[in-house]
Amino acid sequence: MKQNGSETTSGTLYLVSTPIGNLEDITLRALNTLKEIALIAAEDTRRTKKLLNHYQIKTPLTSYFEYSGFRKAQSLISQLKKGKDIAIVSEAGTPSISDPGYKLTKLAIENNIKIIPIPGATALITALSASGLPTDSFIFEGFIPRKSGKRRNLFLSLKDQPKTLIFYESPRRLLSSLKDILEVLGDRKIVIARELTKIFEEVIRGKISEVIELLEDKTIKGEITILVSGTPSPS
Repeated sequence: MKQNGSETTSGTLYLVSTPIGNLEDITLRALNTLKEIALIAAEDTRRTKKLLNHYQIKTPLTSYFEYSGFRKAQSLISQLKKGKDIAIVSEAGTPSISDPGYKLTKLAIENNIKIIPIPGATALITALSASGLPTDSFIFEGFIPRKSGKRRNLFLSLKDQPKTLIFYESPRRLLSSLKDILEVLGDRKIVIARELTKIFEEVIRGKISEVIELLEDKTIKGEITILVSGTPSPS
């Protein structure tokens, strides 16, 4: 192939989006790519193995996650340079969005390796589309910091943003984060999207204080996306 004006025999890095829950939420193009490439680098090999088994895909699998280290990334780059086509997949959703795929993608670019994204599901867009909050302009901040001080500083930096705010959060820290959001941003409209596309999918809408009261004595499980309305426009 030819890239950036120079001939190269390098392989291609495919960024393949996979389901965020329901195994049917995958494109035909993604399935064909996973069947045809030489190797799949997965953030969670156990979860990816279930997907591959469901669709009878026999492509070899290797792990690549946040703590794999630079050596593993270099190993994948080396294989790409030798002409091997490799796909990277997240634990769920779109690679490079709040996962280590970003680092490998950046390294591939630095090594003049062709990158092809295979679009598909991602939790933040799925949640936004059903939220009822403005979708024309939004800010995605990824995972909320674990420590309260850093969380509050983050929310404070976003206090005057008129755009819809989107975060990922652990169920263990959800209530703590909601209380910090309420204190820093005020009692705005909020949406909690949990276990999207799965059996126990739930979308909760209301004022922050109302949602906190609703969840206070509830056992919270699953993957969570938080959406908060932007600062109100001056009257």
